[in-house]
Order: sequence, then C-alpha cells, then structure tokens
Amino acid sequence: MMRLYNILLTIYLLFSAPYYFARLVRRGNWRQGFFQRFGMYDAKIKQALTNRFVIWMHAVSVGEVNVCTQLIKALEPRLPEAKLVVSTTTTTGMGELKRKLPSRIAKIYYPIDRLKYVKRALNAIGPDAIILVEAEIWPNFISEANKRGIPLFLVNARLSERSYRGYKRLKFFFRPLFAAFAGVGAQNEADAAKLRELGCRPEAIHVVGNIKFDAAVLEEHHFLDVPSMLRQLGVSPDARIIVAGSTHAGEEAVMAEVFLRLRQRFPDLFLIVVPRHFERGKQVGRELATRGLRFVFRSEITSKTRFAPGELDCLLVNTTGELKRFYEYATVIFVGKSLTAEGGQNPIEPGALGKPIVFGPNMQNFAQIAQSLVARGGAIQVKNAAELEHALEMLLSDEARRAEMGRIAQQVVRDNQGAVDRTAEMITAYLREHGVLPFR
Repeated sequence: MMRLYNILLTIYLLFSAPYYFARLVRRGNWRQGFFQRFGMYDAKIKQALTNRFVIWMHAVSVGEVNVCTQLIKALEPRLPEAKLVVSTTTTTGMGELKRKLPSRIAKIYYPIDRLKYVKRALNAIGPDAIILVEAEIWPNFISEANKRGIPLFLVNARLSERSYRGYKRLKFFFRPLFAAFAGVGAQNEADAAKLRELGCRPEAIHVVGNIKFDAAVLEEHHFLDVPSMLRQLGVSPDARIIVAGSTHAGEEAVMAEVFLRLRQRFPDLFLIVVPRHFERGKQVGRELATRGLRFVFRSEITSKTRFAPGELDCLLVNTTGELKRFYEYATVIFVGKSLTAEGGQNPIEPGALGKPIVFGPNMQNFAQIAQSLVARGGAIQVKNAAELEHALEMLLSDEARRAEMGRIAQQVVRDNQGAVDRTAEMITAYLREHGVLPFR
C-alpha cells in the first residue's frame, strides 16, 4: 500500500505543484527556507543538532504554533538538556515561530511527504523523539520514523467528523500509522474513542484536555498599541467596536451589510475585519468597497496616518499575528469560518479575554468548546445573517449582558486549563520509562 501511496502522491505533486507554488508566492517571503521543504537543511542547523538529544515538534500553521509554544514552556523545565526543533508548513506559521520562540529553538519547514525528502530530513535532523500537534498524519513521515525506532507523540489530538470518516474508509491503510504512536494526548473521550477505533493502542491514549485553553493566554510583551491606532483612525475611545476575526470568503460581505444596518442605530459603531488569510486582503477590500464601506488597510497605517472622526467605517487587517490585540478592544466579537464556511475558528481566544462571542452554525473544529460556551451562556450561536444581526444588535445595546457573557466565557476557559502540563508529563514519563533519555 505504501508503494501505491507514493505513486499517487508523486502524480498529485506533479499536477498540484503550480497551484501550491502560486499560493506560496502570494503569501510572500517564499524563498526563505524553500529548499527545507525538500529535506535540505543548511550546515548551521545540522551543526546545532550534532551530538544533542533532539526533540522535533511539528505545528502546521498559526493555531498549532500557539499550542507548540505553550508545550515548549512546559517541556523545557522537564527536559533541560534537550534541543528542541520546531517545524511548520506555512510562511505565516514560520512568522509566528520567529516572533514567539527564542533563538535557541531551531525553526524549520516540514518536508513534503515524499519518501526521498522525508529520509533526507530525518537524516539531517536526527530526532530522538517526534511530537506532532493535532492531526498531522503523513504516511511516509510516520512510517519512516517508526522504522527507525523514533518515539512518536500526537498531542492535542482531535478528529473532525470529516477526517474521521476519511480515515475510517481507508482504515486498512491508516491503522498501522495510528498504531505507531507511543503516546496520544486526546482532547476528550469522544476523540479518544475515535482514535482507538482507527488503530491507536489503548494504552497509548491519554485524555488530557485541549491545550488551546492554555495557549489562549496573551503574551505579556507586545508592541501594537491598538487604542492609539484607533485614535489615528478617528475612532472615539467610547465607540462600540465589532471585531470579525478569522473570516472566510463570503463572511466579510455579510458583516459589511449587517454593519451598515446596525450603524443606523449605533452611529459610533466601528468595524474591524481580520481575514483568516491575509493574502485575501485585496479581495476583501473590493467586497467592502462594493458595499460602500470606507476602510483603510492595516498595512497602510504609519505614524503619520490621521483620519477625522467619522471619516472611516472599517479597519481591514491584512497583516498576521495581531488578531488577539484587536480582540482585546472589541465590544463584541464574531468568530469566522462559521457562517459561510465549515469548521469554525478558535473561540477560546476571545473567551479568555472575557468578551461576548457570536459565531455561526458551523463550528465543527471546535464543537465541544462551542457547545460548552453556548450552554453556559458565554456565546451565542446563530443560524444565518439575520440572526447574526439580531444577536449583535442585542449585545451592542445591553452592556450588562455583554459583561455577563464575557465573565462566563472567561470562566469556561479557566475551567478547562491544565492540558499543557498533563501533555508534557505524558511525554516525559514515556521517555524516562522507556530509557529514551540520555540524562536524568
């Protein structure tokens, strides 16, 4: 089966390469580390890892990077002699790694899952243990690491219904891969049951909770002064602000139309739109302009930027890594990829800030969290644009309700923290018990 997989993968790469290369170029900064995707790492990286106990952690993109940074904080005191290497797949993920992690931690791009590249990467990095964040099941990488006797861990593991059905249909192929994990930190019992059915060994699975509750803690040091920026844009300190975070195609247009109607009742209302993929900025700008919104791109703002009060309706954030900063100053938050797209984005971050949250019907990637927030009164889930408008109108006009929802959301986050320490203990306990560590 692996031979067939590699044949199909090669064909897929040949046909899809132009599309993915174009995406890389659109996102910018694609040249830096480009050849790392083929398992080619420079001498500086190899030298830093020589004769060291190496733990390779993989975080696909921004969300997983946030999980990784929390896990690193928990692992370093437990494994002080280990050299940590963190890989990512996207350029935005690499930007977050460089911003959040110190220079002592190596940062690389994850290799494409072609056997030749995987072998080259494993030879260069020489990991003694590998930690994959969430559900990154790349057959060649897992199979080759398992053949080399490298302990593999899957942390913050979750399976969407779509992924679960896909793995289940090809269970005969994926079962040995899931069985290869030495330890699996599942978010909840439902995910643990799915992972057991797919082939994970029962003794390897530990229900530890969701690390994203721990990862929602804001960094103490940051350089973006949102209140000053808003004053530059002519926004009153007392203005009501809707932040639409991690939006996907179609949601910006809905928000624009809802905003224009709501502003008739709330003249001081201001909108901040943060698309999930910053390279969609121009497209989103056209959507807003078509509907008559006066906006400015975040990337265009300098120290000299000045707008008169009422001159702008919206700030369009076409930069990365700043969403939490804007969430801090929101009156109400809409969580994207939930109204016109499937999956949903992370509602934990606004919850940790004590903000009232609204999201659409599609929160499959955060189903349990969303259900808990809604059930306890920390969030409102709407079915469509009309319900979204009604929920926003109600919250904008009721300060007491906003405060109560924010308090409840914050408590839900607090009640679910601690997963990062349980995960770190699972990993270190295995490494010690199985004699993997060269130190004590």
